[in-house]
Amino acid sequence: MCGRTSCHLPRDVLTRACAYQDRQGQQRLPEWRDPDKYYPSYNKSPQSNSPVLLSRLHFEKGADSSERIIAPMRWGLVPSWFKEDDPSKLQFNTANCRSDTIMEKRSFKVPLGKGRRCVVLADGFYEWQRSQGTSQRQPYFIYFPQIKTVKSGSIGASNNSEDWEKVWDNWRLLTMAGLFDCWEPPEGGDCLYSYTIITVDSCKGLNDIHHRMPAILDGEEAVSKWLDFGEVSTQEALKLIHPTENVTFHPVSPVVNNSQNNTPECLVPVDLLVKKELEASGSSQRMLQWLAKKSPKKEDLKTPQKTESDVPHWSSQFLQKSPFTTKRGSARLLEQWLKQEKEEEPVAKRLQSQ
Repeated sequence: MCGRTSCHLPRDVLTRACAYQDRQGQQRLPEWRDPDKYYPSYNKSPQSNSPVLLSRLHFEKGADSSERIIAPMRWGLVPSWFKEDDPSKLQFNTANCRSDTIMEKRSFKVPLGKGRRCVVLADGFYEWQRSQGTSQRQPYFIYFPQIKTVKSGSIGASNNSEDWEKVWDNWRLLTMAGLFDCWEPPEGGDCLYSYTIITVDSCKGLNDIHHRMPAILDGEEAVSKWLDFGEVSTQEALKLIHPTENVTFHPVSPVVNNSQNNTPECLVPVDLLVKKELEASGSSQRMLQWLAKKSPKKEDLKTPQKTESDVPHWSSQFLQKSPFTTKRGSARLLEQWLKQEKEEEPVAKRLQSQ
């Protein structure tokens, strides 16, 4: 299942992270629909608004179905056939849609048949692991492995806040397969766009945490096929729905358990061996300061126009290797980075827990 995500990037950064090539091979940035409805958050829960990608053809007749729109939508699909006057009166949970019953339930079968496929965007998602013999649950943050590039290779020793900001600008977004629908109030009013995240059996790497995971679209080709309902049939698109092992994760603080907590602390790795938060030494302090500075507030909503050379090369240095087997890369980078920080700065401040 998937019941909590993070999508904290400012709108202009999120737009750049969604750069793509159209059918003619031209580099493009998706255009926004209702941009003022997007609110960055480290802790998004069902019924909140989250950004999704979808084909322009859904909004403009005759448009190229390979062109993309970003639109904030309500998490928790409200079927177009729902007759009540308040979407909160829906009696069943539609935040997730199981892949094995997607063709059986009317709420999901109808929008799927209409080609209403979307890609839900997030930094990553949270999942909780139950501790054996107790009622306690340990939260984890799960995301794509991040690739360290030559451009960001020297940032670990930098004190320049702008350099650190560039690293987080290059975060590779998690792209999850979803369905959306459009519900019109019986008494009239604005159409409500809402979505559900498709889930599958967990991959081997996540099975110890939870038996279900989102259907993750790994790579531009998969994202393109899922969105392009004008050229890719439902049967072909459903072949993309399966578990992927290309994820990594780290344990995080229980502060994320309360959906009202919307702070950078939700993402910070914790050390399960000593049950204490990682030392905020040197570089990690600067990272946390940047995250705090980018907390969801009123953002500069001007979307800069980028050229092909500005398309980001994903990188990150802040990801901790978890106690379980994960993909190499970002997790190992953080382990090495923390070791270096510890040697350089033996005296460090502890993170303040909420």
